[in-house]
Amino acid sequence: MKQVAQNYKSGELAVLDVPPPGCQPGGVLVRSLYSLISTGTELMKVGEAKLSLVGKAKARPDQVKKVLDTVAQQGLRSTYQKVMNKLDSYTPLGYSLCGVVVEVGAGAEEFSVGQLVAAAGNEFALHAEYNWVPVNLCVPVPDGVPAEQAAFSTVGAIAMQGVRQAEVQLGETAVVIGLGLVGQLCVRLLVAAGVRVFGIDTVEDRCRMAEKAGALACSSPDEAGVASLERSLLEASNGLGADHILLAAGGHSNGPVETAARLARDRARVVDIGKTKLDLPWNAYYDKELDVRFSRSYGPGRYDDRYELQGIDYPAGYVRWTERRNLECFVDLIAREQIDIQSLIAGTFPIADATDAYAKLSTGSLPGVGFLFEYPDVDQAVGNTASPGAGATGTASGAADADAAPQAAEGTSATGGEATAAPLSPTKRREPAGGPASGAARLGFIGAGNYASSMLLPHLQNNTNATLARVATNKSLSAANAQRKFGFEEISTSSQEVLNDDTLDAIFVVTRHSTHADLTCQALEAGKAVFVEKPLALTTEDVDRIVATVEATGNDRLMVGFNRRFSPLLTDLKQRFGTPGGNQSIRYLVNAGKLDPSSWYLDQGKEGSRFAGEGGHFIDTLAWWLDSLPTDVYAVPGPEHGDVVITLKFANGSVGTISYVSGGNSRFPKETIDITGGGRNARLDNFASASVWTGRKPATKKARGTDKGQRTELEAFVNAVKHGTKMPISFDALIATTRATISVDRSLASGAAEKV
Repeated sequence: MKQVAQNYKSGELAVLDVPPPGCQPGGVLVRSLYSLISTGTELMKVGEAKLSLVGKAKARPDQVKKVLDTVAQQGLRSTYQKVMNKLDSYTPLGYSLCGVVVEVGAGAEEFSVGQLVAAAGNEFALHAEYNWVPVNLCVPVPDGVPAEQAAFSTVGAIAMQGVRQAEVQLGETAVVIGLGLVGQLCVRLLVAAGVRVFGIDTVEDRCRMAEKAGALACSSPDEAGVASLERSLLEASNGLGADHILLAAGGHSNGPVETAARLARDRARVVDIGKTKLDLPWNAYYDKELDVRFSRSYGPGRYDDRYELQGIDYPAGYVRWTERRNLECFVDLIAREQIDIQSLIAGTFPIADATDAYAKLSTGSLPGVGFLFEYPDVDQAVGNTASPGAGATGTASGAADADAAPQAAEGTSATGGEATAAPLSPTKRREPAGGPASGAARLGFIGAGNYASSMLLPHLQNNTNATLARVATNKSLSAANAQRKFGFEEISTSSQEVLNDDTLDAIFVVTRHSTHADLTCQALEAGKAVFVEKPLALTTEDVDRIVATVEATGNDRLMVGFNRRFSPLLTDLKQRFGTPGGNQSIRYLVNAGKLDPSSWYLDQGKEGSRFAGEGGHFIDTLAWWLDSLPTDVYAVPGPEHGDVVITLKFANGSVGTISYVSGGNSRFPKETIDITGGGRNARLDNFASASVWTGRKPATKKARGTDKGQRTELEAFVNAVKHGTKMPISFDALIATTRATISVDRSLASGAAEKV
């Protein structure tokens, strides 16, 4: 299918040929008819992408601070690789469309194949021929509503939420500052609500357009224009001024908020809808005691994964107007002809001409505010209303072949697929690739998010013993990015295509935590060697299932991404420390830092606790250092939510302590390890320096960069796959570490030590 994408590093816009997404539970697969171009948000993003790296940094100072904190913890080289990986990727554009349902996922049975729907979301309603949309971001389009008008619904919901935040009443007056697309829709909604409306914009044609839609008067923002508008406003409001000011303007000028104070009545409401500079003139706002409010996107539910992704609605008695209800209300207004959308449509472009359309819009050569992409007719696109096939494969081509490469808001998830490969009996076990002379090991990836793209694939790409054969990701552009950067032979959005590929020697599972155990079992049953990122599993039941799968198939070719034990600096420290007599004591301090509020790590109900996701790294490191497996775990909560302090007892009598805390300074090293035993001490400082005390003074070595062992780990795994030798970490050790990690949550719940 075709999809519009942008490279935030180079600024390049492209129409790519990518595999269509699969239909997942909780949503519907939609074939696009029209998608709306946001002349505000999208053009701002397009403009930012064309800036230099310095210009991008100035545009996003919040991201710069995060980068500096990461440099302090992880080093310049590692941080640079991660940032460049995010920048040098295609990211999607679009967030408002109308299309036809072609497949219905489990839990979305309220929709039906062939139904016309409006869809929202900057991760779901993209400029692409097919999109998977969750139920709470999708609404039926009433009969008689043209598809091109329904494509405005998301932006309509944005305007509607701004109007709701103003709490307008019949007969009041409002001024809309900024008469772009959102501003024009605000004017129409306010007029429909019985409000007397005035408007301000720098473009005269937009002022006249708003007046045709029912605004009483509109003017330019210069002194003469504002003075004229003020006279009309005072006359219409009996000398009071505006009850509401809606800021729908962007840019870096403080003029809109200053004009708002001038035109507002005493105690009026000022609602910010756009990305407006808000350097509030204190005296003006204080004297009138103005109520400044923000309008957050489409309405309540926005940015809440439980609402948007899991389909958990808010009761109408507590939240009357959610983002979905705003969408429904907007298309209903169109159906009842209470709002005019047709007059806003200034142009329609075939999706294949998207780059030319953006170029024209960026120069301002096209008059108007409403522009659409049009997609091929349904009969031409698929021949019927059947799904394009979750197993479709594709190759990023056309513009994707150009040298290019953005804030990639790409997550790390990939679909795990619903189908399960038939279990193989032990006699059907597929042996690893033939031997030293068998050539490079053919690798398949399920998932290619930020971690895989920055910490795994660059090493494998340069490994002559590995061939990157196939990748499947949940999002179409993730697959295209992986192919362009790392040279995968085949790409798709179906994990089953990877699992069923008989040419593969090993499968990498780099998806969200909740999918690891199931995908691992399917890959083992298919006779493949498996590399799964931590954690291997989130529950004891899943661990038992993996063990049972190994016993049933005879396939124990399993590796978990516990990379710390492969760090060159740490392995050298262990050699220098030696094997002291008696037991050892190890203290591992993890300065985990605060999570971003949007992080999926916070979805503990589905993805497990934060420590469940990361803790295996630290437990494995202790077990490796001590050459012993954990037997007992005792955990107590730390000072912050999610913090934990753990004491582990090992089979050889040694003791380890892990302090996993998030309340520290963001510039303090993330990981420090202290070892004591046999009259010796050792210390590792964040994989940057390592010291051993065996005499009167320490012997210290420093690394040139922060190397946590991923390259060495991957080399060991690939060699084991190619030559059929033992896995780098024993199966028993992987299982023991995973069970110990799970035992931490059990100990926190019971308040007692738990046996591993």
